[in-house]
Amino acid sequence: MKTFRVAVLPGDGIGPEVMTESLRVLEAAGKKYDIAMKFEQALIGGAAIDATGSPLPDETLNLCRSADAVLLGSVGGPKWDNLPPKQRPELGGLLAIRKALKLYANLRPVRLYPALFDQCPVRIPSGSGVDLLTVRELSSGIYFGEPKELDESHGLDTMLYEAETVSRIAKVAFEAAARRRGTLTSVDKANVLSASILWRNVVAKMGADYPSVELNHMYVDNAAMQLILNPGGFDVLVTGNLFGDILSDESAALAGSLGMLPSASIGESVNLFEPSGGSAPDIAGKGIANPIAQILSGAMMFEYSFDRVDAARAVEAAIEAALNDGVRTGDVAGGASSVGTRQMADAVIKRLS
Repeated sequence: MKTFRVAVLPGDGIGPEVMTESLRVLEAAGKKYDIAMKFEQALIGGAAIDATGSPLPDETLNLCRSADAVLLGSVGGPKWDNLPPKQRPELGGLLAIRKALKLYANLRPVRLYPALFDQCPVRIPSGSGVDLLTVRELSSGIYFGEPKELDESHGLDTMLYEAETVSRIAKVAFEAAARRRGTLTSVDKANVLSASILWRNVVAKMGADYPSVELNHMYVDNAAMQLILNPGGFDVLVTGNLFGDILSDESAALAGSLGMLPSASIGESVNLFEPSGGSAPDIAGKGIANPIAQILSGAMMFEYSFDRVDAARAVEAAIEAALNDGVRTGDVAGGASSVGTRQMADAVIKRLS
């Protein structure tokens, strides 16, 4: 039986404590589903700066490049905010590792569990659920476009997309939709942007290769509105880097808490999995952080790096069962009694089947 090598980067703030609990859940699931894993820890972000002077030490990067998957905790905090931008945990650590590992597709699932319906700040239509996946292009677009110019009189950023780049991200999205409910919404601004015209043409052409997937096109402004008015109408969304950054953050509000939101970033050789929320330094060390986002990121690792959908679904079902039984951390308790980080993980492990 293959032993999967997992690079574990706990990060800063609540990162180490939720990572610890996530690993306990993953080990329990691995034991039950015969998945052998070797966890190897390394530093990133502020913790790495304190220990080595670099937010992304060479040892960490080498470990990640040789691993079968990377589990990352949140990075950053006010302690390092005064450093030059490229030396800070976010730019020098998080964005740097994404670039170094050649990650090109960010997958952010958002699900509003029925037990947390009342925690959603948006009024969801009666009988409607929220279970969507945003597939964001991660390696191109306006964030990486050249030229860039800035002086006292003007600022210039350019958006460039190449057909090959769009095809690569579209393939990820179509295959995700085929595994889910079979509907893909491609989001662009093809009425005014040349890059979006190319985007729409490439995605439409690829649609012929996936006859089982219903493809729709939607302008980004309408998509932003529909995510609030009718989030249950979405299955999978695929979009560019800028639009995906904004829409995935908007959709995050639907889950009731950032502590419920995992993500996966697909790379050319290794994938990275991390919670969508921040390092929450205000509650770090108190044992009250929600570990579910980190646990669900591990479930995504089972699915997207190990091809073990059975284990992934078991972890997801155990989380839902715990929530249904009223076991919740403070961020989703809604004023009711809550449990701590470790107790939440205990409840998930107890319900693994």
